[in-house]
Amino acid sequence: MIAKQFFFEGKVQGVGFRYTTKQIAMGFEVVGWVRNLPDGRVEMQVMGDEDEVAEFLQDLHDSQLGSHIRHEEEHEIPPLENVRGFSIS
Repeated sequence: MIAKQFFFEGKVQGVGFRYTTKQIAMGFEVVGWVRNLPDGRVEMQVMGDEDEVAEFLQDLHDSQLGSHIRHEEEHEIPPLENVRGFSIS
C-alpha cells in the first residue's frame, strides 16, 4: 500500500478536473481526495496498491485532463487515515 500527493499545474481549474478525477478513481481500488488550491493548482492525495495508483494516474493522463496538465509534482506521503472512497474536497 502506498500513498502519494500530487500537485497539478496548468489549466486545471474550471475544466471539470476534480469531477473527472473522481470518476476515473471509481474504476480503481484507490482512496483519497482532490481539491482546488487558491494559487490555481489542483492537489490530489491517493492511496492504494502501487499498481492501482500507477494505473489510475496513467488513466488520468490518458483522459482529456492530460492536455490541461503542464507540470506535475509527486511526493510519497504517510498512509491516509480515516479516508473512504475518493472525494472532492
